[in-house]
Amino acid sequence: MDDIRLKRIRLRAWRRGFREADLILGPFADQYGPNLTEAQLDAFEALLNEADQDVYGWIIGREPAPAAHDTDVLAMLKAFEPAQGGPRGA
Repeated sequence: MDDIRLKRIRLRAWRRGFREADLILGPFADQYGPNLTEAQLDAFEALLNEADQDVYGWIIGREPAPAAHDTDVLAMLKAFEPAQGGPRGA
């Protein structure tokens, strides 16, 4: 795992500029980032390249994600409960 890449991803996840996204993506990066595969990190970075409102909408299910972003990482984000640090409903 490239520590510099992970630090960059974590910083980007926490500094979105859209507080609701920050509060999901930041804790997710902190908790799951070190254990993601390279492919999953690629998928997470691709999400971070999208507009905050779009990513947040996909996470909360307001609108469907494009096929390119409908990945296991997005599924993990949908199930992630930042306040509890684990799956929603746990």
